[in-house]
Amino acid sequence: MTNHQPRFRPRLLWVLALSAALTGCATMQSHDKLATDMQNAGRSGGIPAAIAQLESTAKSEDEKTALLYNMERGELLRMDRRYPDSTNAFLLADNKVKEWEETAKTNPSKLMGTVGAALISERLKVYEGQDYEKVWVTTRLALNRMAVGDFENARVDIKRTHEREAIIAEFRSKETLAAEEEAKSKGAASGGKELNGYPVETLNDPEVLALKNGYQNALSHYLAGFLYEMLNEPGLAAPGYRKAIELKPETGVLEEGLRGLDNRTGFTWKRRQRMTDVLFIVEAGDAPARKPKAFTIPVPTGRGLVTASISYPVIEPSKDALLTTISAAGTDLKLEKVVDVNVMARRALKDEMPGMVLRGFTRAVAKGVLQNELQKRGGLIGGIIGAAASVATEQADDRMWRMLPGRVYVARGYLPPGEHLVSVNGRQLPQPIKIDGQYALVPLRMYDNSVLTGDVAMLGQLPTVAAVPQPAAAEPATTVRTTTTTTTSRTRVVPKAAVKSTSTAPAAKN
Repeated sequence: MTNHQPRFRPRLLWVLALSAALTGCATMQSHDKLATDMQNAGRSGGIPAAIAQLESTAKSEDEKTALLYNMERGELLRMDRRYPDSTNAFLLADNKVKEWEETAKTNPSKLMGTVGAALISERLKVYEGQDYEKVWVTTRLALNRMAVGDFENARVDIKRTHEREAIIAEFRSKETLAAEEEAKSKGAASGGKELNGYPVETLNDPEVLALKNGYQNALSHYLAGFLYEMLNEPGLAAPGYRKAIELKPETGVLEEGLRGLDNRTGFTWKRRQRMTDVLFIVEAGDAPARKPKAFTIPVPTGRGLVTASISYPVIEPSKDALLTTISAAGTDLKLEKVVDVNVMARRALKDEMPGMVLRGFTRAVAKGVLQNELQKRGGLIGGIIGAAASVATEQADDRMWRMLPGRVYVARGYLPPGEHLVSVNGRQLPQPIKIDGQYALVPLRMYDNSVLTGDVAMLGQLPTVAAVPQPAAAEPATTVRTTTTTTTSRTRVVPKAAVKSTSTAPAAKN
């Protein structure tokens, strides 16, 4: 009995270690499957069914306060126009991002990789959110606040968006430098043979390479400009419009936001303004999925070469048709794409790949040594167990905020106050949309086979127009023709020529 103990115990320890690793990975549910189930529920039973499906997956308090859960839940509640509930969910998600920000500022090395991700599986990492998702949280909070008329807190969220981007930029700069130094010390290349077979064209296409980074988006900064303009702070609006142009150059609606700012915020113009300055934000499609792609590479050990499994995520380019036009009050406005979440997700993945490849190389070596040890102590059976464990524990991280839209378009123009039937690419919305005031923001979401209309944010009051004097009975009829548009609170006289709205300010009336 004594002779067998030295061989039995180490073998038992290796098997127990493998069992623990396998059990840990088995409990990590694929987020791609969860998101697919949620989206299928939404298609068959509407947004409330999708919310119920998502909520059924969170049992513990930790799960109910998790970052990804609350980002998904907040987005679904927003789509259901439950703005207070949506805001509460986004605030829970925002708290997690704030924790990440604090660590990034005070102890960045703590965020630069984990032992579990390096040695067992990427899914063992705590999900800290993609950088563009962190920015979207405060952008969504600002849009929710605007929908319910809370413009001051929306202003705070916009300011925090800019601060968050600065923290992300500084941290990623440090992380890149640390990854390069670690790669050199371990002799692992970040873009060499370890990526053989990977569809690198999905990460290196022109749209991905054209992005300045993987976290800033033109919508967030254009929204900042529009909100500051609504609040009559043109000095703060200009940098927002300018940054949006920098992130998405040669986009007409963004350029006009800056070019026409002085005219639109002038005292004389506001005193004479007769039509509502309307911003349409039209969202379409779904955020992309991360799909795992497996690779097998040879790993040298003391007993020769063994094979180890590595898995990396792949994001396929979107094939959704583009939107081009939104129509209202007899006017066609050009829809211009300002955000493509699919492209942002691929840019984020491209930026992640050097560190991901390094961790994959490290895991492959560690698993190769483990497999060799099992084969040495357990013979053929031990080798088979080691190979099986290597494959089972190597799971690409597929966690992403999947309920975000795939693309975001904006259009801006002047429309007469009142209710208007609206069409997108010739598809008419089932209900008219009411606008009023000096400014209005209209959020629309093209989801599956329906169009979801959010609450319209309106601010400011158009000047009251004095009624046109009626001619005396004995006088000849005037040759001036006018069209009278009535709203719930006042009557306006609007020349027919002025009904056509453009992205520039219409001629002011005296």
